[in-house]
Amino acid sequence: MRESTLSALKLRPSHHPDLWRISQESITLADPVVVGILNVTPDSFSDGGELLTVAAAVQRGVQLVREGAGMLDVGGESTRPGADTVEVDEEIDRIVPVLRALAGQVPVPLSIDTRKAPVAEAALAAGAKVVNDVSGLSFDPDIADVVARHRAGVVLMHMRGTPKDMRDRTEYHDLVADVVAELGLAVDRAQRTGIAPESIALDPGIGFAKTSAQSLELLGQISAIRALGFPVLIGPSRKSFLGDLLNVPPKDRAVGTAAACVVGYQGGARLFRVHDVAATVQALAVAHAARPIP
Repeated sequence: MRESTLSALKLRPSHHPDLWRISQESITLADPVVVGILNVTPDSFSDGGELLTVAAAVQRGVQLVREGAGMLDVGGESTRPGADTVEVDEEIDRIVPVLRALAGQVPVPLSIDTRKAPVAEAALAAGAKVVNDVSGLSFDPDIADVVARHRAGVVLMHMRGTPKDMRDRTEYHDLVADVVAELGLAVDRAQRTGIAPESIALDPGIGFAKTSAQSLELLGQISAIRALGFPVLIGPSRKSFLGDLLNVPPKDRAVGTAAACVVGYQGGARLFRVHDVAATVQALAVAHAARPIP
């Protein structure tokens, strides 16, 4: 294993990785937790434009919770390949009314999918308890301070570059070792800013600066991410690697998504960010019930 990877592995915390602290509560990850996606954007790759009113977003959120979602992740900026950055004020205008409405209507924690400190600040004030940052705290250096001050949970995802140029950043010396090492650096950034280790979860960034073949390889090696000692979230939902493999459009990838989540679960992932909650909940229930008992 490369020296950079060994250095990252030294960051392994002493807390229990099946407990994740978010704000003033902890989520137990003894059972899989499905995170329902709520994209309040006009241009997301598979559901853009579907939830452009607060009422529509809240209705979908309530439905996803009924289907078994244990968390909802609200996003106001598309991170599909090639997507442009959304202005801060516009992103806040999209997500704050939805978070405020959901906070009073659903019994599960809310997460904000953003790379920007002002958006995270507004979202946490509106009821979110988790910041899901696809840049691993590298896009906006102030976002880590926001997370630390609110004692929020944080998902550190692996990505190179930005959604605009990540397709050009798929060259790795050793895919799994490089991703592990770079996530280790993100953990170091978080902890140096005062984010508690027990508030951190990691996401290998399937589909972000990875080819379809690389996404499949990484999906089969989730245990290497888990070895860092933090809860692992994966987000394979409807992504292009499934389309390339199955030759079906995004809306027909629910079964493939559920299968990918089962593979990730077997590797140690415990949080699963998806559009199609019901199918994933059922698939993970079977995988969890049939797991080997230590």
